[in-house]
Amino acid sequence: MNIEHATALVTGANRGIGRALVQALLAANVAKIYAAARSVEKLRGFAGERRVVPVAVDVTDETAVTALAKRTADVTLLINNAGVLDFGSVLDAPQNAFERNFGTNFYGVLSMSRAFAPTIERNGGGAIVNILTLVALASMPGLGVYNASKAAAWSLTQSLRASLAARKIAVYGVFPGAVDTDMLAGVDMPKTSPDDVAHAVVAGISQSAEDIFPDPMSASLYEAWKKDHKAVEKQFAAM
Repeated sequence: MNIEHATALVTGANRGIGRALVQALLAANVAKIYAAARSVEKLRGFAGERRVVPVAVDVTDETAVTALAKRTADVTLLINNAGVLDFGSVLDAPQNAFERNFGTNFYGVLSMSRAFAPTIERNGGGAIVNILTLVALASMPGLGVYNASKAAAWSLTQSLRASLAARKIAVYGVFPGAVDTDMLAGVDMPKTSPDDVAHAVVAGISQSAEDIFPDPMSASLYEAWKKDHKAVEKQFAAM
């Protein structure tokens, strides 16, 4: 996809990868970016940038998502970045942890994609980009809740890709490894900067790479996964 002059909407734009994506899109000369977060107050850092329009949305609220789609009728590039992470195994995590993670990481992506697909189609086509995770491919037991929600979102991404192809809407899946964001602040391991990940995502979209592995960890693990996915599964299971 040629994203120059596109009109983008990025959810979870107030911090981490989302904030970095806004900056990377600006550098790529998009015409306009709707920077979305639960509260516009969290988007004050974009004040003064004429191409950035702060908007409020809770992706778990279908009414709010529908209203946002009506207000942003010029969108051609949707980036579903908003996400949450709860630690815990599938045997021990409380039910509300599953509800919270699936509510944002799966149903939020579904609601935004359903609401904005008609908009993008009316505007002549474009793309939907879903920020997933490397552990959607192979689960780490301590991230069981998060893994499950993101694996479901990966399956959703593939279904959207098939369903929207005839409507001139490309669908991209992004599989980051460890990124230096608030979400992983308490995890001691090598991490890639959000800026590097965001620029790799924008490059991947521009190159029409349906599956984007935007950092050294994800790129190397994907190569190993393609060769022997069971070996990677066992490796992650031991973490």
